[in-house]
Amino acid sequence: MSLHDLLIIILISLLILELPAFGLSKLFEKAGIPSWKAWVPFYNTWEIVKVAKIRKHWFFWQFIPVAGWFISIWLLVEFVKLFGRFRFLDHVGAALLSVVYFPYLASDKKIKFLGTDAVKNHKKTTVREWIDAGVFAVVAATLIRVFVFEAYTIPTGSMEKTLLVNDFLFVSKLSYGPRIPNTPLAIPFVHHTLPITNSKSYTEIIHLPYTRWFASPVKRNDVVVFNFPAGDTLTKERDSQDPYYDMLLQEEMVQYNMLKSQIPNEAQLRAVAKEKAREIVWADFTVVTRPVDKRENYIKRCVAIAGDTIQIIDGYLYVNSQKAYISPTSAAEYTVTVANGKMLTEEDLRAAGIRLTSEPNSAPDFNTNGVNSYGINLTEAEVSIVKKMDGVTSVTRRVEGVGDPRIFPRDTANILWSVDNFGPLWIPKKGVTIQLTPKNVACYKRAIRVYENNDWEDRDGKIFINGKETTTYTFKMDYYWMMGDNRHRSQDSRFWGFVPEDHVVGEAWLIWMSWEKGVRWGRMFRTIH
Repeated sequence: MSLHDLLIIILISLLILELPAFGLSKLFEKAGIPSWKAWVPFYNTWEIVKVAKIRKHWFFWQFIPVAGWFISIWLLVEFVKLFGRFRFLDHVGAALLSVVYFPYLASDKKIKFLGTDAVKNHKKTTVREWIDAGVFAVVAATLIRVFVFEAYTIPTGSMEKTLLVNDFLFVSKLSYGPRIPNTPLAIPFVHHTLPITNSKSYTEIIHLPYTRWFASPVKRNDVVVFNFPAGDTLTKERDSQDPYYDMLLQEEMVQYNMLKSQIPNEAQLRAVAKEKAREIVWADFTVVTRPVDKRENYIKRCVAIAGDTIQIIDGYLYVNSQKAYISPTSAAEYTVTVANGKMLTEEDLRAAGIRLTSEPNSAPDFNTNGVNSYGINLTEAEVSIVKKMDGVTSVTRRVEGVGDPRIFPRDTANILWSVDNFGPLWIPKKGVTIQLTPKNVACYKRAIRVYENNDWEDRDGKIFINGKETTTYTFKMDYYWMMGDNRHRSQDSRFWGFVPEDHVVGEAWLIWMSWEKGVRWGRMFRTIH
């Protein structure tokens, strides 16, 4: 746990004890305790421990990180019992709404301080005992999940060989500051969809703006969990397995090829193909939207932060014109050639210490390309091993040329990049103003219009933002560029662009469990770098 994480835990502990201080001070007066003591964090709970005749050791349990929060909340609940408040809703008010509940109790002249005799004479039913225990467990688990850490499972091989399919992680919410949910009214322990019924697990009756407590920026090369930026729109039938924008692009390409003999004008052809593609997708599927905090969770490495300029040249990433950090476990596809009469097998490679994935959710790391040629997914260290193997004549990194229409910003009329040759591209930074030009507008339009909630209109070759003609824009958020360590097997920012700061969930911290036809003991409790 870093110093930053510890400071956040301390600040949350202080808030738990300080926010109810006003109402608590009035209740202290009723209990014969000097009111000023309610304003001193931990001194106030010490007074509660004394007046409620609770064993003194419970006071000190409050200083355990995270767990101490729930001890403090429990002490507040025990305090209202001294006023004869035993109903379930009274305890919910003391635990979760003490800021308003305590002043309410203090203002009611009928409510008197009864002391510990009231607690001794009150008997709970067995049902009530179970309800209280269950509610406390749900509240505690929810608070931990929102503010401290969350469990996460690696579903695909996009981060091989840094993170493996069926690695089970703890993701720290404290590293970048706890993010307040946009949709606080949700069923606990599920992300966006209820099992069995396949219905929404949340409601947007209350929708909160982006808020992050004790915010700390993402650092370059952190392994980050974030909400999928292109997951704002999807179809019920295919969800995020086949993203809506990918479906549109695929259909647009089909329509483009069908109509190009009928519409000679290129600009008109693209516009018609785009419109027809949208009509077809909307007619065939049920299109829905999701708020930021309910979009699918992705995990990648943050290779560039706000204000950086990135470029990929022949598969190698450059940040601010300097060759970027390459994780020792980062993999890419190589073509391996062997001499006539020689051959390679998966068994040979594994015997040499090379990991080849066999998980069903990952593309195979070993392919036969033809006679004497193989496609193998390798780290740089593994490349050195393969070069020394008997019969190997060459090991060449696979490089894709430009012209992939799937690549961000998907503006094939003006920009043609690929996963291995990309950019240069500047990453938006909060407070920085840019000039909007025909060459860069496709790169930044979605960030301005969708992520920062501006009305965008193209009219007569001019740009109107929120109804005003402009040639510049000042960004309201920081953005990040995320890429998978498995460079040729990752759907990442090269395909869908920037990750806004409000989409950041937390930092991948620890592998607590790993499974592949049994426990991978060597990966247990390994920190993530």
